[in-house]
Amino acid sequence: MAEKRFLTLADVGEVLNISSSQTYALVRSGDLPAIQIGGRGQWRVESQVLEEFIARAYERSAAAVRDGAAGPVRDSSPR
Repeated sequence: MAEKRFLTLADVGEVLNISSSQTYALVRSGDLPAIQIGGRGQWRVESQVLEEFIARAYERSAAAVRDGAAGPVRDSSPR
């Protein structure tokens, strides 16, 4: 089966392991480009756009580490 071109905000939240409100905030702020579809205005994010967002996040994180601006690394995995 081919990869889906468009993802729901719930799908995006699952990929990023964040809440639906955090996902919506990324879209609302313009940090994560999305489109509204249909009469009820449901949001969709293109898979490629999400991959580009993730790549930019890695770049920003690496720059913050290089500049000494990154916060401490926290492991939130269960022990």
